[in-house]
Amino acid sequence: MKTTNLLFLTLFTYLLGISNLAAADKDVSEITGKVTDQNEQPVPYANVALIDAKSGNLVDGAVSDENGFFLIESTKTVKVKLVISSIGFTAFESEVFQLEPGLKKNFGSVTVQDEMTGLDEVTVKSTRPEIIIEPDKTTINVEGTVMAEGSNALDVIGRSPGIYVDQEGIINLNGRTGATVMINDRLTYMSATDLANFLRSMPADNIKSIEVINNPSARFDAEGSAGVINIKLKKNTVDGMFGNIQAGALYNGQWLPNTGVALNVKKGKWSTNANLNYNHYGNFNDLEIYRNFTLPEGISNFSQESRIVSRNKNLFFTGAANYEINENQNIAINIQASDSRDGNDNNSLTDIITPGMQEISYLESINDATGTGSRYFANIHYDAKLDTLGTKISSDVDFTRMNSGSQSLLTNKQWIGENMSEAMNSNILTLNDMYYNIFTAKVDFVKPVGKGNTIETGVKGSWVKSDNNLDLSKAQEDGPFIPDPSSNRFIYNENVVAAYVSYKGKFSDKLSYQVGLRGEHSDISGNSVTLDQVNKQKYFNLFPSGFLQHKISDNYQIVYNVNRRITRPNYRLLNPFVYYIDPLTSERGNPNLKPQYSNNIEMNHVVKGMYQFTLGYSETEDAFMQVFIQNEEERTTTTFTDNFDKTRNANFRAIIPVDIKEWWSTSNMVQVNYNRFKSQIGDDYLDNSQTSFMVRSQHNFVLPLGFKVEVMGMYLGPQIWGQGEIAGFGWVDAGVTKSIMKDKITLSVNGTDLFRTQVIKANVDFANIDTNFRQYRSNQGVRFTLKYNFSKGESFRVKSNSGSSEERNRLD
Repeated sequence: MKTTNLLFLTLFTYLLGISNLAAADKDVSEITGKVTDQNEQPVPYANVALIDAKSGNLVDGAVSDENGFFLIESTKTVKVKLVISSIGFTAFESEVFQLEPGLKKNFGSVTVQDEMTGLDEVTVKSTRPEIIIEPDKTTINVEGTVMAEGSNALDVIGRSPGIYVDQEGIINLNGRTGATVMINDRLTYMSATDLANFLRSMPADNIKSIEVINNPSARFDAEGSAGVINIKLKKNTVDGMFGNIQAGALYNGQWLPNTGVALNVKKGKWSTNANLNYNHYGNFNDLEIYRNFTLPEGISNFSQESRIVSRNKNLFFTGAANYEINENQNIAINIQASDSRDGNDNNSLTDIITPGMQEISYLESINDATGTGSRYFANIHYDAKLDTLGTKISSDVDFTRMNSGSQSLLTNKQWIGENMSEAMNSNILTLNDMYYNIFTAKVDFVKPVGKGNTIETGVKGSWVKSDNNLDLSKAQEDGPFIPDPSSNRFIYNENVVAAYVSYKGKFSDKLSYQVGLRGEHSDISGNSVTLDQVNKQKYFNLFPSGFLQHKISDNYQIVYNVNRRITRPNYRLLNPFVYYIDPLTSERGNPNLKPQYSNNIEMNHVVKGMYQFTLGYSETEDAFMQVFIQNEEERTTTTFTDNFDKTRNANFRAIIPVDIKEWWSTSNMVQVNYNRFKSQIGDDYLDNSQTSFMVRSQHNFVLPLGFKVEVMGMYLGPQIWGQGEIAGFGWVDAGVTKSIMKDKITLSVNGTDLFRTQVIKANVDFANIDTNFRQYRSNQGVRFTLKYNFSKGESFRVKSNSGSSEERNRLD
């Protein structure tokens, strides 16, 4: 522990001193301006580059902000021209001028014209940096990458700096779970399971960029202790009708087809868009579990091998209509609908060695499970500009309904030695029906109150109701099914009212700040009808946040962030259910599960707008953790989610892009995490800590004949998670893409886990538990994708609004 603290303090001191190195460049040229369209509207996220007039190589570049403004800083001396490009616009090129240290050149308002040729995108590929470091967030540009052409949104998120997506589809940010996912600044309202399926069904080439916000401000919902991941979709400007059709398949031992169509249409003040996607997702999950039970007569050993074959079929539709009332007012409606069908076949065989018995006992379990689900979401959005100073108001009203049902039949055979014909048979039948209704409403107000100063405020209310009916029955041999006492109906109600205020200002030209405070009042009731047990909670919490940006020099700045956040438990986890994996292994809910609270602080050093060195610390109270308990006498294992007393996370992260050749660029990230878990578990006290690391390197190649190749390698070192220890593992992905017919048709091939190394090995050695795991989920696979783009009509821009709330993130 002392060694880790010393290392962390050393890094902290070292980073504070980087300014001596970064401030060395004093004579910096500044190229500024604003990108607008022919209607004098700002063009956000346009690619702005300085191109060597002689060689055509990239000298320096930037991306315009939300208001179209751009700033390029450089210390080089060379003749250049300014090139601006954005999808749907023709590229702008300036006259050649001399770039030299100390030059201050303002291009004013630069107008880019809408393309009249449809989808043929004109961009300078080398001007699009993969990672853009900003004071309050890190932006990863996805558009135009090989991985995006043939992958889905979840794959691309998992390749972003500081993010790891585990084999369950759970998103981890900077070594912590509980990240909130947004799309176009709107929260997704989905459980971890639904969100993973949704992101798998979203083609990654619909994404422009991904924003990683480690410490969100007060205007964000306090939900999500790890931070915010915001997916920015492309804002297309094309002729009257735009769309694409794509089809493909993944092979990972199963053939898993996918297809989708996207369409955008505009007429007058109306603009609409719709997306329909159908995909299959499945895998083979090979699982080995070894358990030891200490009995009075000796050690009893369980050796279990399982193969779980899963296949999900998902149909997902999104649609939006936007009406521009006038140049200052806008109203929109967004709807989503999905339908899913899934099946899981679990076959397992357990060898049981019992002290004092010469022959081995066997347990064979076959679990056939099917499930269905449907989800409907509607949002009404309104926004208005109240004056020319930037005063704005916006509102959202959302409604979500989700229904799901599942049934599984667990068939078990137990016998001793070679006497399988004398096996004892038992069956467990599980029926589970759930529905959720979520209604939310919010209003946000932004008011400039002076030069460079802004105040933001807003209110929000959410009302949640869920009903979960679990029906369990058991049968011995060929006897009838008898209802089990573990059956339960659980009704959950949650009402949350929130308000926030945030102020942004400047102490000087080099020192800016933002402070905020959010308050949330929660009224929660969980009613276990079968057990006649009601749990009620009422609490009010304040969530302060602060942000300080210190621009030490043109090439170096430090950003400080502090905040407090909450993560409420998934609704399903509060249900006192019991789910049997086999007769000796079960999972149960926890109606006494409390929210977890985290206090976070981060110091981010940005050097030359490219290199990022970050130190962060987080302390979480009542952290959610999966707990394993064993009954030695009955030799059973039960898992459930419980609150740990306290967890701590300290991390250091470095992002270092390197251009090796003109045609070969890399993005590299290394992260070091220190985790400590402390909690009373039953009669035993856990105090476990470890320092772990994660390394990621992505290489991009632009080859002759229009081929693009990307290779990504990632390695996670050994780590601890609660009671468990996880061995280190890594993997390599690669992809190649080729566009033909002026980018109308794109072909891509992507391979995942090329060397079949993404194997999870873990063990739990705590108190009386001695268990080892080994798991591989057929991550090795190859994906083929064919996409066709089409367009027709007059140029237009489609706006999209999709609602906002965090409540659906906790559906499970």
